[in-house]
Amino acid sequence: MNDLHAWLSEQHHGLRTFRTFQQKLETLGRDDPEQRGLCRLLSSLVGSYVEAFDEAPLPVEVADGAYQRLMTLVASIDLNADADRRLADINRVAESRLWQ
Repeated sequence: MNDLHAWLSEQHHGLRTFRTFQQKLETLGRDDPEQRGLCRLLSSLVGSYVEAFDEAPLPVEVADGAYQRLMTLVASIDLNADADRRLADINRVAESRLWQ
């Protein structure tokens, strides 16, 4: 996730970034099958955000907030952790929301 976090930290907070992030998650899940479940959860989280605002006005405050929440979430994930920590990461992603 460090590579994804580094990439994400250099991006704009627009929907295109979130779509590209989904593509990067798909690649990571394909290349690292042990991370496939986590990648799908993250992709679903990002996808629901993209769908909610696709072709609709996206207020700057919402975009900034969603971007910051995603950055924080990705930074908190440890792909090399033990099973308990990985399960906690998965559960945290599963209950996360990018916008309110």
